[in-house]
Amino acid sequence: MVTNNTDRFIVLTGGPGSGKTTLLDALEASGFARTTEAGRAIIQDQLSIGGHALPWDDRGQFAELMLSYDMRSYRMAETLSGAVFFDRSVVDVLGYLRLVGLPVSPHLERATQVLRHNSKVFIAPPWREIFQQDQERKQNFNEAIRTFDALTDAYQDCGYELVELPRASVAERVDFMLQSLPLLNSLRR
Repeated sequence: MVTNNTDRFIVLTGGPGSGKTTLLDALEASGFARTTEAGRAIIQDQLSIGGHALPWDDRGQFAELMLSYDMRSYRMAETLSGAVFFDRSVVDVLGYLRLVGLPVSPHLERATQVLRHNSKVFIAPPWREIFQQDQERKQNFNEAIRTFDALTDAYQDCGYELVELPRASVAERVDFMLQSLPLLNSLRR
């Protein structure tokens, strides 16, 4: 069953190191609810327990944990009022599996159909000037570009309209998003 939250559930996606988390922090500070990124949280958890569900160890298990995390985030967002910004979605898991050449399960395909978001998805383009690697983000800039391309294809294949964010200050990006979806101002918490 498709939920009726599609207008108020807004996804922000993009390759690693493109400024998504900083932008989501700013949106949260201005009164919007938000989710956290599954991939980074799973990597941190797996490293802390010596687990193997990591993108450099067991990619399939990593993808399953991301799917589970994103589904939980979606269900938790249903209990909130107003707009909710998602730091990626189940469609990102689809893009990830395609990127690394792993098969896409029927249950993931079903999740992309059931857990729908606003038809406009904001995508942060690769931006060399702000890209940085860290303990969880081991991809290089070329991999960030390939990730961006895989995500673009996955979201378009799932019927979403991609709105590319400008390479601009955080404040300018927030303004761009608010202007792109006028209903957002009425959906602040």
